[in-house]
Amino acid sequence: MPVRQLDPATINRIAAGEVVERPASVVKELIENALDAGARKIDVLTDGGGRRLIRIADDGAGMTRADLALAVERHATSKLEGDDLLAITTLGFRGEALPSIGAVARLAITTRHAGEPHAWAITVDGGVKSDVKPAALREGTCVEVRDLFYATPARLKFLKTDRTEAEAIRDVVRRLAMSRPDVGFTLAGEERAPVTWAPALPDTTGRLARLGDVLGAEFRANAIAVAAGRDGFSLEGFAGLPTYSKANALGLYLFVNGRAVRDKLMLGAVRAAYADYLPRDRHPVVALFITLDSREVDVNVHPAKAEVRFRDAGLVRAMMVRALQEALLRGSGRAASTGGAATVQAFRPNAPRWNRWDWRNAQSRATMPATQGATALAGAPAGFAEAAQAAFDVGAPSADARAATVDEAPDLIDRPLGAARAQVHETYIVAQTRDGVVIVDQHAAHERLVYERMKAALERSGVARQILLIPDIVELDEADVTRLVARTDELTRFGLAIEAFGPGAVAVRETPSMLGEVDSAALVRDLAEHMAEWDEALPLERRLMHVAATMACHGSVRAGRRLRPEEMNALLREMEATPNSGQCNHGRPTYVELKLADIERLFGRK
Repeated sequence: MPVRQLDPATINRIAAGEVVERPASVVKELIENALDAGARKIDVLTDGGGRRLIRIADDGAGMTRADLALAVERHATSKLEGDDLLAITTLGFRGEALPSIGAVARLAITTRHAGEPHAWAITVDGGVKSDVKPAALREGTCVEVRDLFYATPARLKFLKTDRTEAEAIRDVVRRLAMSRPDVGFTLAGEERAPVTWAPALPDTTGRLARLGDVLGAEFRANAIAVAAGRDGFSLEGFAGLPTYSKANALGLYLFVNGRAVRDKLMLGAVRAAYADYLPRDRHPVVALFITLDSREVDVNVHPAKAEVRFRDAGLVRAMMVRALQEALLRGSGRAASTGGAATVQAFRPNAPRWNRWDWRNAQSRATMPATQGATALAGAPAGFAEAAQAAFDVGAPSADARAATVDEAPDLIDRPLGAARAQVHETYIVAQTRDGVVIVDQHAAHERLVYERMKAALERSGVARQILLIPDIVELDEADVTRLVARTDELTRFGLAIEAFGPGAVAVRETPSMLGEVDSAALVRDLAEHMAEWDEALPLERRLMHVAATMACHGSVRAGRRLRPEEMNALLREMEATPNSGQCNHGRPTYVELKLADIERLFGRK
């Protein structure tokens, strides 16, 4: 087959395949053009998930007649002053979006420049351009895209349902709205109720307000400010508390010079910063904004400009990790506000239907011996007996009664976690604060405390060890034995000394002294299971932290252990003095707080 020159229409359709992947791609390109034009108000309207209609109107600078005629030509752009592709200070610069969109859809542009007596309009229908004609428009630019991909019907088969495409458009608009809090956005269409994000001040307060509007009030209540600067790099934004996490990575919002990106380097930095707080199946919610000189980052490495490449990638990663870790350390004593709300919801009654028989019998049962009360419950209506029996069946006396006799200790009540009042189910500590109640998971809390102690000991001189009089022999699979023996040096740093004991067993000779009496067999088996899941490329530091977390879990106060009042208060005080005590090593909250106002609402007092 001989070599031939493609015609312009085919060239434009090929280019459209790179730029116009789906309706959301069109929305992204057009909104970026509006932002580059200095718009302060952008209205987005879609129909049929953007397949039938996309209309974007802005109040930006607009275009002159000559500029409008050139805007729909290939490789024409107003975003570059010269030929230096590293001096890119705008969101768009390729000069391919409008002709590519016009090649596969019906495109109509109406625009008015301040220096023009009236507006001008042009249409591009399947790659065929019309003449520029006078039009009516007050200000800015209005771009209308109809029948997307009608000129390339095969592409329509790859689009998803209208609802899915509309959600993709919503995500694009959300990200752009997050990057520019000073710009007002309106998103409307038949697929959704109109959403408006009013403009805010372009400072930290305004950014948090916009993030709260886009991501929800829960993010605003659980966000920690992040700020750092170094060698011309600036990092700002907000990071969610570790206990405010998600089951997927869709809550990671990263921006470089105002451009929303999905950069592997930045994603890895975020995961590294949260690695000490979250398990593998949980992901943080963050919104981070990096600002740097345009020559220090290449935004021209991806057709959709979704990826970037930094000149000094190591500096960017180190700055992000350090800034996030410092922010998380500042918020280490906080637990997510969603925990208290979920607790209140769990306590909320289902409006039981009390009648005179119920109340009269409940009063009589209050004066009966326990055995007679239980007998009386047998005659209650179906459903009431089981619920009441479960509520009053507290089992044998435990620390609950002893804790109730503790002095009021007003000085402890004023502490952040209050004064211990009871132990419930030998697992949860109930503490009273000045304005509420705190419920602490004793195992999760102590697990974090032991973990932090082990990290501190490791930084100083290593974890102290205690020698076992008789070594523990633990039988394992041969592969597990091989993995454990290969990492004896790492385990020894944490006070666990083991050696091979035949082909299918190891001998445990020393254990960490801070763990006290520990089931060394269970500990070794857990370590073997975790090591089987490790990636060989995992850094040594992360491997050591995994070992510390596993040991801390085995060395902490277990659920089911009764605690004396002074032990409970000592645990609360140590939590207040220990960083990151708001969540355990697995990312779960160590405590939830119920404000007195929430409790009063449960009983209809407010």
